[in-house]
Amino acid sequence: MSGAAYFRYGEKETDYLKSRDKRLSQIIDRIGPIRRPVDGDLFSSAARHIVGQQISTKAQQTVWARMRGALGEVNERTVLAAGAGALQALGMTFKKAEYIADFAARVRSGAFDLDAVERMPDAEAIAALSSLKGIGVWTAEMILLFGLQRLDIFSFGDLAVRRGLRMVYRHREIGRERFERYRRRFSPCGSVASLYLWAVAGGAIADLSDPAAAKKRERSHTKNQED
Repeated sequence: MSGAAYFRYGEKETDYLKSRDKRLSQIIDRIGPIRRPVDGDLFSSAARHIVGQQISTKAQQTVWARMRGALGEVNERTVLAAGAGALQALGMTFKKAEYIADFAARVRSGAFDLDAVERMPDAEAIAALSSLKGIGVWTAEMILLFGLQRLDIFSFGDLAVRRGLRMVYRHREIGRERFERYRRRFSPCGSVASLYLWAVAGGAIADLSDPAAAKKRERSHTKNQED
């Protein structure tokens, strides 16, 4: 898959979501098709998401572009040839560089089987990826969505997905129980629902605000009155 590829979905998935939820149906109609770039393969997806942890999207893109420029194809062979020190010099922390180098070593030795993970069901693949240094559940879920284009990834750990839910459904808080109700409603097309909620959270619909922000302002106003 080339770097210019986009997440694969179509009317089958959007029609299903629209049949399951009236508000999301309106969001899908207002936004229209979403072209979300995906990663080239499982190894490069995992490396890219390790790079992107706890930094801005722009910073991630900058470091990733340097990495691709320096290594060419990002795989276990080129990573091991470069070494953690050279990876750090591209702008990432040494810990992230070590995580990526460790991942490459595991793949090269056969301790981590990329092909096997690609064939696993979602829950097993998430568990396998989460066993790697530097990869938690949320990162594993994003690798499944953007690296393997799994169709039913709906991550409670994703703050933007929860923000999108608050904005669309006018909740001030999204706890685990409420989130799971939405997950069940959108399954087996949770990844497509995620695309639209990310778009909403990013400001795709100008007249939707985040009720949690209003709640924060109310608390601040009340505190000022008490002071």
